[in-house]
Amino acid sequence: MSLGTLDRTTPSFMRQGPSALSQIVLYIALALLLMLADVRWRITDPLRQVVSTVLYPVQWLMVQPLEFFSRGADYFHALQTAQDQADTARKEVLQLSLRANQAQELLQENERLRKLLDLRERLQAPARAAQILYDTADPYTRRVVVDQGQVHGVELGSPVLDDAGVLGQVTRVHPFLSEVTLLVDRDQAIPVLNIRTGARGVAYGDPVASHGGGLELRFVSANADVQEGDVLTTSGLDGVYPSGLPVARVVRVERRADSAFARIYCTPTARVEGARHVMLITPTAGTDPARPTAEPAAVLKKGKQK
Repeated sequence: MSLGTLDRTTPSFMRQGPSALSQIVLYIALALLLMLADVRWRITDPLRQVVSTVLYPVQWLMVQPLEFFSRGADYFHALQTAQDQADTARKEVLQLSLRANQAQELLQENERLRKLLDLRERLQAPARAAQILYDTADPYTRRVVVDQGQVHGVELGSPVLDDAGVLGQVTRVHPFLSEVTLLVDRDQAIPVLNIRTGARGVAYGDPVASHGGGLELRFVSANADVQEGDVLTTSGLDGVYPSGLPVARVVRVERRADSAFARIYCTPTARVEGARHVMLITPTAGTDPARPTAEPAAVLKKGKQK
C-alpha cells in the first residue's frame, strides 16, 4: 500500500473538544448576550424588517380566506338587516296610510252627521237617526236594512233621508230592524216639484244600467219646460214626505216626435250607494191637523134655511 493512500487525519476517538454541558452553557450565554444587545442597541431590527417583508405575502394569503368569510357574513347580515328595516318601513307606511284614510273617512262622516243634525233642526216632523247595516240579498230590488225597528218607534212608510236629500222609504218594519226601499227601486215613486218652473210630477225609480240607475220623471208632456240641471224637491202632496226636501236633479231630457211624453232622466241627490248614517222621519200624514168634518157645514146650512 502506497503512502499516498494513508489517512492522515486524527481518529474521532482521539479528538478533544468542549463537552455538551459547556456547549449548552455557551449557547445560553450567547443568547442572553444577544437579547441584552437587542434590547439595548436593537441590532436585530434590520433582520426583523427583512423577515417581515419576506413573509408578508404569505401572511396576506393566509388571512384572505378568513377575511372573505368575515366580509361575506357581514354582507349577508347587513342585507338581512336592510330587508327587515324595509319591511318595517313598509308596514309603518301602510299603517299611516290606513290611519290617514280612516281620519279622512271620519272627517267626512262627521260632516255628514252635522248636516243631518242641521236638517233635523229644520224639519218640524219628529225624526230619529239610524245607521245602514247592509243591503238586502234580493238582487232585483234596491233595498237596505237599518238598525231601527218597532221598539224604537219606527212607522211603516217613514221617509228616509241622508244629509244630501231623500234616500227612500221604510217599506217593512221588524222589531229591531227596518227595511228601506231606495228611490231608485223600480217599484218606488215620489211626488216632486220642479223648483225652477213650479211644475209638479211623479218620479219613478229607474235602475236601468244605461244611464247608471236613478229616477225617471214620467207622464210629462213633450213640450213641457224641463231642462237639464233642474232641481226636483218633494211636493208634500202625498202626505208622506215633507215639502222642500231635495230629491233629484235632471240630467237628460229626450223628446221624441212619435211620443206625446218626454223621457226625463234624473240623478238622486242622496248618496244611494255610499250612505251610512240616515234619518227616519215620521210621515207628515200623522202630524197634519185633522180635516174638518162635514157636520159643521151641515149645521150652517140648516141655519141658513131657517
